Amino acid sequence: MGILVWIIVGAIAGYVASKVLTGKGMGLLWDIIAGILGAFLGGWLAGLVGIPVSTGTFTISGLLSAFVGAVILLVVFRAVTSRGKLTR
Repeated sequence: MGILVWIIVGAIAGYVASKVLTGKGMGLLWDIIAGILGAFLGGWLAGLVGIPVSTGTFTISGLLSAFVGAVILLVVFRAVTSRGKLTR
């Protein structure tokens, strides 16, 4: 059940993070995938700094760590690819 919660929270966080960063996303599927991976990244990083994040329940700390992880992942992705560059 814990993994399912992380997937749902990650999907929400990825969608919101993508909208916050650029106002438009990479597409719903890629936003959700980035959010799910970001949720795992954010949960891992939160554990490293000592913030308790429960994987079995929906908590604000879990949502925030998933959001931060998704933002970090999207920033790195956009830095590596050309998706984040402005065109003139």
